[in-house]
Amino acid sequence: MLRTELTKLDNQYNLRHMKIQIINGPNLNLTGKREPGHYGTSSFDEFLPILKEHFKDIQIDYFQSNVEGLIIDKIQEIGSVCDGIVINAGGYTHTSIAIADALTAMKVPAVEVHISNILAREEYRHISFIANACRGSIMGLGMDSYRLAVEALRVIVAEKK
Repeated sequence: MLRTELTKLDNQYNLRHMKIQIINGPNLNLTGKREPGHYGTSSFDEFLPILKEHFKDIQIDYFQSNVEGLIIDKIQEIGSVCDGIVINAGGYTHTSIAIADALTAMKVPAVEVHISNILAREEYRHISFIANACRGSIMGLGMDSYRLAVEALRVIVAEKK
């Protein structure tokens, strides 16, 4: 049923040419190698083609950086030319007011993603400084969290039109 509803939204609002930017923060270049109990055994580079195949009608661009300033630069660069942002800020989730400010300033809808359930981990991970700048958060569902975030952005963008 959900697939049918999304197809209706795509047709009604001409969402077939959406542009989504995925931004991954520090250490997410190590997925598949780092702490497989939390992050799984697949790398994001292995997962990205599967995600793009699933959303053939959506342009999905990808950026990863371990540097906070480069993440902010990317948000500012694409904030006015994409339809939505999927962001996994990694450790910056819990520390970066600057990334939250950049997301807020750009006015493009963003969905926060975490591969692991940050609420089931160390207490310092329970705080997200970027959550207030995002339309929603998806966590704890492994790499599938990214697919769900793209699905959510399709609905969010349709609501705006």
